[in-house]
Amino acid sequence: SSCDDVSAESSTEFPDRLSLMEVRLHAQEDEITLLKSSLADALRKLRLHDQQIPLLKQQLIAGKRNSLFQCANIKIFPQVYWYFKCIATDFIASTLQKQQSKGSENSQGSCPQTPTSSSPAPPKEPTSSPHGGPLSPIREGEKMLCSIKMFIRGRPITMYIPSNILNYEELRMDLPSQKLDLDWVYGYRGRDCRANLYLLPSGEAVYFIACVVVLYHISNQTQRHYQKHTDCVRCLAIHPDKVRVASGQTAGVDKDGKPLQPFVHIWDSKTLVTLQQIGLGTFERGVGALAFSSSDAGTFLCVIDDSNEHMLSVWDWNKNIKHVEVKSTNEAVLGVDFSPTDTNNIISCGKSHVYFWTLSACTLTKKQGIFGKYKKPKFVLCFVFSLTGDVLTGDSEGNILTWGKSAADTKTLGKGAKGKQNIMKQTRAHEGSVFTMCILQGGAILSGGGKDRKVIRWSADLAPERECEIPEKFGAVRTIADVDGEELLVGTTRNAILRGTFSDGFVGHVDEMWGLATHPTQNIFLTCGNDRQVCVWNAEDHKLDWCTTLEVREVTENELWVVLDLQTKEVVSDLTDGNEQLSVMRYSPDGSFLAVGSHDNFIYIYNVTEGGRRYTRFGKCTGHSSFITHLDWSKDGKYIMSNSGDYEILYWDVASGCKLLRNRFESKDREWASYTCVLGFHVMGVWLEGSDGTDINALCRSHSESMVAVADDFCKVHLFQYPCPKPKAPSYKYEGHGSHVTNVRFTHNDSHLLSMGGKDTCILQWRVKGAGTGDHSKEHLASSSSVCSSSSSPVNGT
Repeated sequence: SSCDDVSAESSTEFPDRLSLMEVRLHAQEDEITLLKSSLADALRKLRLHDQQIPLLKQQLIAGKRNSLFQCANIKIFPQVYWYFKCIATDFIASTLQKQQSKGSENSQGSCPQTPTSSSPAPPKEPTSSPHGGPLSPIREGEKMLCSIKMFIRGRPITMYIPSNILNYEELRMDLPSQKLDLDWVYGYRGRDCRANLYLLPSGEAVYFIACVVVLYHISNQTQRHYQKHTDCVRCLAIHPDKVRVASGQTAGVDKDGKPLQPFVHIWDSKTLVTLQQIGLGTFERGVGALAFSSSDAGTFLCVIDDSNEHMLSVWDWNKNIKHVEVKSTNEAVLGVDFSPTDTNNIISCGKSHVYFWTLSACTLTKKQGIFGKYKKPKFVLCFVFSLTGDVLTGDSEGNILTWGKSAADTKTLGKGAKGKQNIMKQTRAHEGSVFTMCILQGGAILSGGGKDRKVIRWSADLAPERECEIPEKFGAVRTIADVDGEELLVGTTRNAILRGTFSDGFVGHVDEMWGLATHPTQNIFLTCGNDRQVCVWNAEDHKLDWCTTLEVREVTENELWVVLDLQTKEVVSDLTDGNEQLSVMRYSPDGSFLAVGSHDNFIYIYNVTEGGRRYTRFGKCTGHSSFITHLDWSKDGKYIMSNSGDYEILYWDVASGCKLLRNRFESKDREWASYTCVLGFHVMGVWLEGSDGTDINALCRSHSESMVAVADDFCKVHLFQYPCPKPKAPSYKYEGHGSHVTNVRFTHNDSHLLSMGGKDTCILQWRVKGAGTGDHSKEHLASSSSVCSSSSSPVNGT
């Protein structure tokens, strides 16, 4: 029976191998055809060149004799120059030959004649297509057989030029007429940052994610954005005046791998104007913690960087003067702050330590907190100052320790305890770590737990008063901001900001995100990521409508994908395809087919019936030699264009049984319902010279077909004119993401663009400004109430 199994497997593999060999053979045939065409074209140009020279000489001499040299130069020479710059066609060649013979006849006689209207006319500028691209209309009788190549990692990729482009060389690549403005930021960086959520007197919550500091007005539900950072923001500090803000960033690298120096910006939260930049060229790796002094009206700023020694420096920030700098510790530092009553006293905490610093005569000296009879925690995670002047620390053991200046217990702590900060009291607070603490106006204390996910309110003498638990799906409590004594804002370790009370509880993506889809008729969009969550967002109300976690069946050896009903939030269908990651899913324009691209190199096609609730396998597209990365349907719903991991562009006739179209030249004029393939003639110009093939993660053409947005691997979003088929096409570049941008999509009416970050788990919503946005018609999916998603892998699009 084992032999039968082997023979069965071999028989199933044989067609796939044969198809692969046929594809490679076809590619080689394409190359040979192209070389033959190029050679014939070159010979034709040479023959025409030889024929043209005598005519040129004769007409130029005649022009000089009659003082008409300028006219001849304009009417004749540009014609020849243009011809030799462009790709020749049989039609143009024959036209030139006819006009040459006419010119010879006109030039014979007693005196030379001025060129007439029958002489070769200078070429006209290419006219614009209805969608703003520099394409010329097709003229009857013209015959185009031409292609160009682009190279990615040394591999040639042949692009066939559409018939309506008569002169590729003369195409002008302009900036798009539209621009982007950051409209809304979804997300919060809570997984690895602390003390990064505050409430301003303006009613705005200030926090950060990626490279953006967000000011969110709680009542008005509006956002403003500080966007002057060049890499990920890591820490925040609020000035005592509650207006000025300090934000520090990490170092990062630019697109060429060169390091970007970290710095701190001090800026006005009312005007968003940068007041000062400090530390450029001083800090290493990044800025880990910040604090303004309090007792002197915020004159000084304390900074701890992310170097090996975690250098602690104190700055007169307004004058940009560094007063003192000292090595802190080789261990991780998690927080720093000035004493609220004495600028000369600074406290820092981190791995296995709490340090009490004294500033005197531009010198910093430190004393280490001694734990004595109390268990030394692995991490001191946070601290606050009580109204009585004591220091309260929260640690990884779940304890709140009260440190004071009273005389030490020398019997317990030893003789060396004299003159040091001593532990006055230990309070058992949480199961697991105490991640954050917050002092309320009356002296009460709030603490947030790790493992138990609890927010607890304590009296001033640390007696528990009230508590509530954060839902498990949001993770642990990272930081707390008091709104009005009753209502709280809570930032979580799973990158959510929750709003609620002890009475009513709290409501509010937590892992790398790749999947992004916009609704065909409504202002909603969907996201999914490696956390197996599918989230539905309202782009108009800027809120999360609902979220569900896809369950993975234990029996699945194949990749599972499901169909969800957007109204009932229920799974209406689940199917499996292949045994590798599913990377892209896309409905046909009328919703009658669904294409599923897989990392097993196949595209699975399904018939869609019963309003998007029933899916039956129609066929399988076989021919790619690497995993599927992107795909698009033609406007008539009969064909698919696809890209793969080895930079192939293939075309498929789905209506004829998922047949591979071996003559790719025949697809050059086909119109596509969407354009998300990163490789193709119409988007060739989005690639920078020297790109390695992974520099662009996603792109999306607008529904108006006038612009294309690009998500790159260098934290940037680009906006190009569409089409952009020439190298070095200009674009607008937009910053905001703190990691590779994984996806981009336009909303149904092109009024907004959505971009998604990978590791920063951030969604940026950009407002599209410019001509022709949001006022066009478009085709709608027939199955607009359903959405497909893979349960165990990232999805490029649905």
